[in-house]
Amino acid sequence: MRGAALFLVAWTLALPASTGAAEYARIAGGSFASVLPPDGKSAPAQVAPFRLRTLPVTNGEFLAFARTHPQWRRDGIASIFADGQYLAHWTGALQLGDGQRQQPATHVSWFAAAAFCESEQARLPSWYEFEFAAAADATRADARGDPAWRERILDWYARPSTAALPDVGNGTANVYGIRDMHGLVWEWVSDYASLMVSGDNRDQGDPDLLKFCGAGALSTQDRENYAVLMRIALLSSLKAADTTANLGFRCAKDDIQD
Repeated sequence: MRGAALFLVAWTLALPASTGAAEYARIAGGSFASVLPPDGKSAPAQVAPFRLRTLPVTNGEFLAFARTHPQWRRDGIASIFADGQYLAHWTGALQLGDGQRQQPATHVSWFAAAAFCESEQARLPSWYEFEFAAAADATRADARGDPAWRERILDWYARPSTAALPDVGNGTANVYGIRDMHGLVWEWVSDYASLMVSGDNRDQGDPDLLKFCGAGALSTQDRENYAVLMRIALLSSLKAADTTANLGFRCAKDDIQD
């Protein structure tokens, strides 16, 4: 994947930037207890200040991106960058179905998500950035110790995923003003390939089956974080060209003070 990723960066930097005005919220970062300690034991993770898109990217936004970046159209993308289900839910290469515009962009590969973020002078968030922001609820920066909060998240994982996805923005904003980090779609992170929870992630089968055997093993150490470990298991099962019906993304930026 490394060679393809380097090619992606070089290719994307030559593209025109997006003119969209997505909203990004500042997150101060800090030290926190991750389910994936950086030392593999108990050391806290350190997150530098960053900015995160308040909403996942929508189909409408990705359609505008595909129109100005034709190499990321469904009928123009190179097979190395996406599987055969890339944007398969759209009715055409540049056409959405009724009611799809405000739904989260899914069936998008890691390569395509990274390219979209580059067009916003942004990037995909790291796992630690995502985990840090996703730990918050409406009033607390870290709600993970609240059993009721964890139960609400687990209820989403238990629901069937056959229905049409809701529009973005309907979820309650967390303390940072960020919505839909839980209860809508899974999300790509920049370093997804380093979240290894199985012996060999080349033999995972269909990612849409959500094989959580790795999360099941890890959860014996910390069952209270089971929902987070399920997300890790999904991401670690994927390849960069994979797409699924319930995997979207949002972008992040370094917090560079002027």
